Amino acid sequence: VQLQASGGGLLQSGDSLRLSCAASGRTGILYAMAWFRRVPEKEREFVAGISRSGDRTSYADSVKGRFTVSGDNSKNMMYLQMDTLKPEDTAVYYCAAVSSYYPTGLPRVPTRYKYWGQGTLVTVSS
Repeated sequence: VQLQASGGGLLQSGDSLRLSCAASGRTGILYAMAWFRRVPEKEREFVAGISRSGDRTSYADSVKGRFTVSGDNSKNMMYLQMDTLKPEDTAVYYCAAVSSYYPTGLPRVPTRYKYWGQGTLVTVSS
């Protein structure tokens, strides 16, 4: 499975942006996809995730109510709609995917995810 994230940019506080993640290869084995972000000298942080069936979503408290994760299986795409952006949202955003099923919910730990795309930089100025 290969993942490619895109859509990053330079924005101002309060702006909106949509990130996209294109999946290719054996996408049929995937259970869930997620967005993570990382700032320098910090660990990769879970942002949002969605099951491939679309019946489960999960959000970090810091983005709940502002970000929306969605997927389009017909196009093997995952999206992250980011509204009301804040300077603290500045980070490199990564998409990730996992093939294992987790009955307790979508995993939020980076090590659970086997497949990763390259990052896309989002910079929000105040």
